[in-house]
Amino acid sequence: MHLHFSAEGQSWPIKLTGNAERTRNAMLRTLPMPLQLHTPKIAGSHIYWHAPFVEDVEGATHVLDAPAGAFLYWPVRQFLEITFAPLQAETAQVTLLGVLDAPIESIASLAATLKRDQGRRIISGSLTPDDGEIPPSTSPSPLPADMLSAHQRLWKEMPADIAQVTASRAIMHPAGPVFAAEGEARVLHELLWWTRAEIGKRDERVLRQTAELALNKAATRLRDFCHMDETPALLFTLESAMNGPLHFNALIDEAITVAGRIGAWIDLLIPWNDLNESFRKALD
Repeated sequence: MHLHFSAEGQSWPIKLTGNAERTRNAMLRTLPMPLQLHTPKIAGSHIYWHAPFVEDVEGATHVLDAPAGAFLYWPVRQFLEITFAPLQAETAQVTLLGVLDAPIESIASLAATLKRDQGRRIISGSLTPDDGEIPPSTSPSPLPADMLSAHQRLWKEMPADIAQVTASRAIMHPAGPVFAAEGEARVLHELLWWTRAEIGKRDERVLRQTAELALNKAATRLRDFCHMDETPALLFTLESAMNGPLHFNALIDEAITVAGRIGAWIDLLIPWNDLNESFRKALD
């Protein structure tokens, strides 16, 4: 089966390969997938976008062993990625889903544009099926309709309180609030993944309390330090739900997806390459 990845007026075929059926089906159920591209900060030679599903690693390939042109899912970061050269200096297990069925050089050129332009504009794209059957949808979510509606709104469009966080020119603004917000969202996302990994190993009440505290802390900081309102309100709602009757597995996956999406929107505001070049100049 082939998919088509499209961005900046170009399209690239991706051939699905391997035996990661669970992850592949979760991805296929989300197609067609609108996406926003991110430039890497650590691993280097890849482009990626936030995936609208949560799955454990399947097949467990070390990320540094992923060949150039690999199409992969990085669970704990919740990204779908295309590599275009060997990656650098990162330790993680990923799920290989396929391979770019086109010259790698064109993806490298897109990555250069992305590296230059992130923070100045959002580079959007899409992932669409070319052939083959899409697996049927899973059973309906046990989560309440208002929670699912808030999720859909967050996924579709950057919240206004995130979009405006770069507007202030007060002392050390916008860098201070933006970096604080990005850090809070990233750490929340990771801690929720860690909590999920303990399902079946620790008492569920302990896991619920851990998630509650993490959600409360991040929401409070986004509200009080970063002057947001809509986004922390969504996290406070998830915090309250952790202390209720909703199915924990579904709820923790929802919290992970929401926290990851918040972090992804904030990341898109940051001109990472310009900052890195300025950092190097300041040090050198």
